[in-house]
Amino acid sequence: MILPRFYPVFDSADWIARAVPLGVRLVQLRMKDRANDALHTEIVTAQALCRHHGAALVINDHWQLAIDLGADWLHLGQEDLDTADIAAIRRAGIKLGVSTHDLAELDRALALGPDYIALGPVYPTILKQMKWTEQGLDRLTEWKALIGDIPLCAIGGMSVERSTGAFAAGADTVVAVTDITLHADPKARIHAWLEATA
Repeated sequence: MILPRFYPVFDSADWIARAVPLGVRLVQLRMKDRANDALHTEIVTAQALCRHHGAALVINDHWQLAIDLGADWLHLGQEDLDTADIAAIRRAGIKLGVSTHDLAELDRALALGPDYIALGPVYPTILKQMKWTEQGLDRLTEWKALIGDIPLCAIGGMSVERSTGAFAAGADTVVAVTDITLHADPKARIHAWLEATA
């Protein structure tokens, strides 16, 4: 499977509405601490936007809603794997991406036959508090050698400027979060990402 080389993560359908008309073709909706009704509405809105613009939507964490709403993609962190019904997710035909931070987590993820593996944080990240220090580019190279043809997503502190090194180290796709949402001109930054990863 070939993934787009640019993969932004947003916390609302509003952000997705800004991104997919510009040409983003793979985008994640990552919403924490939201009521189920709000989650449902945001996912439905994001799905409609993505389908209209020919983009793939990845739902983070909320596997039951992903099944109920006919999602195409789901992303699970290691904690999510503890409670997710992987068999039900697979029966629903949903493609699965999994976060990894060390070799034990990589082994666990590979046992699920994932559609992509994410490694992070490649660089220090301000997105969330993590017990892992930065992985670095060498770890991307190591992971790619271990996972072979499974797409490898680099996440954590990524920027347009750092993407070149990540691709050279073995990443197939680079994930951007705050590099867009905290940028003074998010639209221009998305365009820059699309140009850099074309």
